[in-house]
Amino acid sequence: MISYIKGILAQVNSNGIVLENQGIGYRLMMPVRMEHFPKIGQEMKVFTHMHVREDDISLFGFRSQEELETFELLIGVNGIGPKVALSVLSTLTVYELKIAVMSEDVKTISSTPGLGPKGAKKLILELKDKLSFEEMEEETSSNELFMSPSNGEDAILITIEGLESLGYSKTEAAIAVKKVENADSYTPEELLKLALKNIMI
Repeated sequence: MISYIKGILAQVNSNGIVLENQGIGYRLMMPVRMEHFPKIGQEMKVFTHMHVREDDISLFGFRSQEELETFELLIGVNGIGPKVALSVLSTLTVYELKIAVMSEDVKTISSTPGLGPKGAKKLILELKDKLSFEEMEEETSSNELFMSPSNGEDAILITIEGLESLGYSKTEAAIAVKKVENADSYTPEELLKLALKNIMI
């Protein structure tokens, strides 16, 4: 019904925002990460999803079309409602969620408030074939991080396992390694040091 709203950011709280457009303030529930969020008074464009129930009509907002589409995939998973789906996207970026699903990282996904290990496993099972990894801007060959290794890929998988042994999730480890340029040219020891620097930034 409403594809997107462009307006002035009037309010921000932990559950979402109020966006003013032509004198009307639209309350939108949306993932809010303050480090990447516009300031009060700035213009922003928000893609929307209207959720209608017998006793409630809610408007959910997203910074990108990809985030909106991911939300709609999440609420299509049996047992996951819009509030839990919003919680997932408030905890993980779309990129992090895709890496977590691809690597079957139950620990990272179940860190979402309101979603336990059983829900995380169900989410992974139902979304693994639906999420599009090819369109990920930050990911050109992330699938290779989880395939059978050959030559330089040995170092990548050894480093991911090493980071996991230090207490990091598979998702955190894979993203940290992915940020290292020419990762497959380093030894596991060198790559581990460089990946740790990325985690600590």
